[in-house]
Amino acid sequence: MSDHSDAMQACLDACLHCYRTCLGMLSGHCLETGGRHVEPEHVRLMLACAEACRASAQMMLIGSPVHRHQCGACAEICAACARSCEAVGGMESCVAACRACERECRAMAA
Repeated sequence: MSDHSDAMQACLDACLHCYRTCLGMLSGHCLETGGRHVEPEHVRLMLACAEACRASAQMMLIGSPVHRHQCGACAEICAACARSCEAVGGMESCVAACRACERECRAMAA
């Protein structure tokens, strides 16, 4: 599916950015910072968010008709991850990436 719509391309870009940001922040910031940043619930949510974003991107790239359902689930996970990162603090780039991905995925799922 080489001719993605503008909306799909925007969603794909947001998903890949969020995937990179969540994994990067988890490994390069949270693990180094410790404390609340490495609480199991927060770490699991960040890993789930990264995987949901990766899976959404893959569904769009392969042209799967279920990409809308995956994007809907991804939006929910991104929203939860943004809340968790905001509560932990010092994770503004992750919060922003999650919120942007949530917006794009909600639009794609609609």
